[in-house]
Amino acid sequence: MAVTEEARAARDAKLDELHERLTGAVETLVSGEDWARALEFAARFRSRSFNNTLLIWVQHEAAFEAGKVPTPMPSHVAGYRQWQQLGRQVQKGQQGYMIFAPVTGRFASANPADPSSWRRLGPREKHKVNEVVRTRMVGARPAYVWDVTQTEGDPIPETPAPTLLDGEAPAGLWDGLTAQVMALGFEVVRVPDAGQIGGADGLTDFRTRQVSVRTDVTEVNQVATLVHELAHALMHDPKDEDARQHRGISEVEAESVALMIGAAHGLDTSRYTIPYVAGWASSVKDTEPAEVIKATGERVRKTALGILDQLDTFQVSNGTPPGLTRDAPASEASSRSAAPLPERHPVGAPALAGRGL
Repeated sequence: MAVTEEARAARDAKLDELHERLTGAVETLVSGEDWARALEFAARFRSRSFNNTLLIWVQHEAAFEAGKVPTPMPSHVAGYRQWQQLGRQVQKGQQGYMIFAPVTGRFASANPADPSSWRRLGPREKHKVNEVVRTRMVGARPAYVWDVTQTEGDPIPETPAPTLLDGEAPAGLWDGLTAQVMALGFEVVRVPDAGQIGGADGLTDFRTRQVSVRTDVTEVNQVATLVHELAHALMHDPKDEDARQHRGISEVEAESVALMIGAAHGLDTSRYTIPYVAGWASSVKDTEPAEVIKATGERVRKTALGILDQLDTFQVSNGTPPGLTRDAPASEASSRSAAPLPERHPVGAPALAGRGL
């Protein structure tokens, strides 16, 4: 019993350390530039939870500054035994990056529709014949992953990335996004210029069920606008009470999704996104930027993943070493004074979203 208590105390101490690291990482993201960097990084490690992405980021950065790893940014991360499966071994003396891993439990119910009917099963307990069994996350424990630069052994295959011309969008991206917008019951309308939609880049109108995008800009800007509007359609329906929130948060979320989708395709939208996000984040009164980030990071990641999973396009690596199959994410377990920028769309009732002018 004493050993169990000691082990529990050690685990709790490590979890406290993780929370402190995570809080510190979040508190550094106080500008649009920092937020964009975090999202671009998360897009390249999108198989991990947003919190674990930040933890990997700050720990690798510290390792680089200490001269323990050769590159400022990690490329592929995996657990100790996972690297062994790929014929690689963690180098002696290399410390792993501590992250949250899920602790799950089995629950049974004879009436799944009734939340109060679920009961947790013991380690070897069997459910009754008339019961449904589901696994749920009940907590978190500390786990460790290592970057490929901390390992040695068999080479990792790399998939060559396509070369895009300046302003060119990846093949199939516009069509794939359009199909998702249409699946939500919206019509995609391409307008010749911003003047057609009140001076904005794009407009999502929940009354007419139309998503409009200006076409007198580069292909990259057009697809980024379409993703922004798709994110609004997915996350911010005015009829959904849970989706109602401060407009600044909605705009930060939509543009953050656009940045992640772009980054997952090797596109850089930060020149537009940084001032846009910084402006809207500063408009959330009485809320520290760190709190906005905590509230939006995982929602943004999950929305972006849902979009990416439905796209038949070439995407950059998600941070998992090629050849390694992960059954589940190893997760997995001061306000600013700048004035908000214009919206992607003109202000108006159930019409939402547009990137700023």
